[in-house]
Amino acid sequence: MKYKALSFFYITLLFITQMAAEDGSRLWLRQSTEKATQVIAPHPSPTLDIAVNELRQSWKGDPVLLTLKKDKALKPDGFRIYAENGKIRVISPTETGLLYASYHLLRLQATHKTTSQSFTHNTVFPLVSNPTYHLRILNHWDNLDRTIERGYAGQSLWNWEDLPHILSDRYKDYARANASIGINGTVLNNVNASPEILSTDYLQKVKALADVFRSYGLRVYLSVNFASPMALDSLSTADPLNKEVIRWWKSKVKEIYHLIPDFGGFLVKANSEGQPGPCDFGRTHADGANMLADALKPYNGIVMWRAFVYSPSDADRAKQAYLEFKPLDGQFRDNVIVQVKNGPVDFQPREPYSPLFTAMAHTPLMVEFQITQEYLGHSNHLAYLSPMWKEFFQFVPPHSLKAIAGVANIGTDVNWCGHSFGQANWYTFGRLAWDSSLSSEVIADEWLQQTFDLGESEVLKVRDLMLQSREAVVDYMMPLGLHHLFAWGHHYGPEPWCDIPGARPDWMPSYYHKADKNGIGFNRSSTGSHATAQYPEELANQYDHPDTCPEHYLLWFHHLPWTYQMKNGQTLWEKLCRHYDHGVQQVKEFQKTWDSLEEHIDAARFKEVQSRLKTQMRDAVWWKDACLLYFQQFSGMPIPYDLERPIHELEELKQIQLPINNYECPTGELLNTKR
Repeated sequence: MKYKALSFFYITLLFITQMAAEDGSRLWLRQSTEKATQVIAPHPSPTLDIAVNELRQSWKGDPVLLTLKKDKALKPDGFRIYAENGKIRVISPTETGLLYASYHLLRLQATHKTTSQSFTHNTVFPLVSNPTYHLRILNHWDNLDRTIERGYAGQSLWNWEDLPHILSDRYKDYARANASIGINGTVLNNVNASPEILSTDYLQKVKALADVFRSYGLRVYLSVNFASPMALDSLSTADPLNKEVIRWWKSKVKEIYHLIPDFGGFLVKANSEGQPGPCDFGRTHADGANMLADALKPYNGIVMWRAFVYSPSDADRAKQAYLEFKPLDGQFRDNVIVQVKNGPVDFQPREPYSPLFTAMAHTPLMVEFQITQEYLGHSNHLAYLSPMWKEFFQFVPPHSLKAIAGVANIGTDVNWCGHSFGQANWYTFGRLAWDSSLSSEVIADEWLQQTFDLGESEVLKVRDLMLQSREAVVDYMMPLGLHHLFAWGHHYGPEPWCDIPGARPDWMPSYYHKADKNGIGFNRSSTGSHATAQYPEELANQYDHPDTCPEHYLLWFHHLPWTYQMKNGQTLWEKLCRHYDHGVQQVKEFQKTWDSLEEHIDAARFKEVQSRLKTQMRDAVWWKDACLLYFQQFSGMPIPYDLERPIHELEELKQIQLPINNYECPTGELLNTKR
C-alpha cells in the first residue's frame, strides 16, 4: 500500500510538473490566478466583460472601479488610473480604453511597480496614458495557402479552409495578446495579395475573424490586389479613372461593410515587384489611392498605400521611392496614409531613415517596421529590435507620423514566434506604438519580468544581452554601412560574391558593396548618386563628406579606399575586420550569459534558446569568414593577427546553397549543403 501511495504521489507530481511546464504559448500573459478581487464595470458588454474577467482572475490589489467618462486629457483609447477611498478608479472615454487600462494594471503588478496594499500612497498613481498613434497595426504577410512570406514560425494562424465554421482557440488568444499591448488593427493577408481575398466566400471567412477580434478592440484590414476587378469579374481594365472600375470598387466596399461594419480599410502594394497598379494604366499612385479612398470614405475606412517601389533603372534604388512619391505630396485624399518602410532600401540590419519622412509635409505618413527578422537571422538569431526602432525615432519625430505598422513574426509555432526572444519584438512593437517615449531598457525589463521568473540581477543580465544583440548582428553581418550582402532568394546567409546571370543588378550584393581594388562602399554623395540631397540640408551636408558622416553609415554613403583612415587611426580594412570579429565575440558572450542562467529558466525554454544561440554562433562565424575572405581579395591586406583566424576556405563557403524558399527558416546546418 505504501508503494502504491508513493507511486501515486510521484505520478501526480509528474503530472503537475508537466502541466506547469513552459512552452512559450502564454507569451507575456503569465499572470497567476491565485486571488480574485472586486471589479465593478458600468454595464455588461463583450469588451467590458473581458476587462472584468482579466482583473478578477489576476489582480491582487484594491478593488477596481471601471468608469466610462469623457476627459479632456484623454484620447479615445486613453485612460486615467488613480486611487480613491481604498479603491482603484479607472476612467476612459471608451470600453476599449478600459480594457487597455486593465491590462496596464496587470502589467504594473507583474513588473513589481505596485504592491498588494492600498495604492493611495503608491507613486505609480495617478497615471494618465494616451497612445502615441491612433492606428497601431500589424501587417501579416500571410498567403491563402497558409504559407507566410518572410515567416519563420510555422504556418499562418488563419486556417482559411476551416473558416468561417471552425474557429481556432488561438484566434482569441491572438486578439488578447494584441489588446494587452495596445495593438488595435491587423491586416490579415500578404501585401502581394491574391484577388481571391475579396471574393464573397473569403469575405465570409474574414467576417468570422473580425467577429472574434472585435471585443478586444482589434479591427480587421485587408491587403488588396489593384487588378481585382479584372481577376474576379473579368473587367477589361483596372484603370482607377474608369467609371466601371470605380463602380466595382464601390460595390465591393459596400459588400464588405455590410458583413463587417467596423472594417478598417485597405493596404495596397501597387506597381512594385510585379504587382499591378495605377501606373499600368498611365495613372499615378495618387489616382489609384484616391479612387479606393473615395469608395471607403462613407464608411470611415482608410487606404494605406505603400511607398515601397523601385523600377529597373539606372537610378540608385535607395532614391527611387522619393523620386516617385515626392512629386505627389499633397495630392492624396485625407483618408489615405502613405506607408513608408523605415529605411530607403529594404529593412536592412541598419539603414538611415527613408528621406520621404521629411519630404512629404502635406501627406499623412506611417512608418512600416519589420518585426519578422527577414534580414536579421530569421528566427534563429536573437536580435532585440527596439534599439533599431528607437534609432529611427531619433530622426523622425513620432508626432510627425499618422500611424505605425509592423510586419508580424507570428505563426502556428507553439511559442508563436519561432524564437522565444522573437516574442519580445512583437511586444516591443505594441508598446512603442502606444508610447514611443518608452526606452529600450524599460520595454526589455517589462517583457522579461512578465515572460520569465527571474530575479532582479538575472533580469539585468538578460536585458544587457538584449540591448547589445541588434548591434552584434550588424557587426557580424554588415558593419560600417554595408548592406544587402545576403545570399540569393532567402536573405539568410552571406553571399557577397553572388552573380546570377540575367538578374536585376539591384538584386545583387555587388550592386551595394561595389568592392574593388580601390575600395568599398556605395557612393551616394554629391560625387556619386547624390542620394544625400534627398535629406534635409543639415543632414545632407553631414552625410555628404566622409569626415563628417557617422561611421555606422559610412559605406552606405561613400566608396572609400581600403586604406582610408578612420577616426581611431585604423585603416578602413582593419576597422571592418574588427567589427566582424567583435560581432562574433559578442555572440560568444551571449552564450555564456544564457548558460549561466540555467537554474533560473525553465528547462524547455532554456534549451530552445541555448540551441538557437549555438546556431547564431555558427552563423556569425560564417558571416565573418565569408565577408572578410571575399573582401580580402580586393583589399590585399592581412586580417589583423590578434583576431581569430577564419576557419573556412572561401571556395568552401561559395559552395553553400540554401533552399530558395521565403517560407522556411534554415536550420543552421549550413556547411553540409553544397551546390
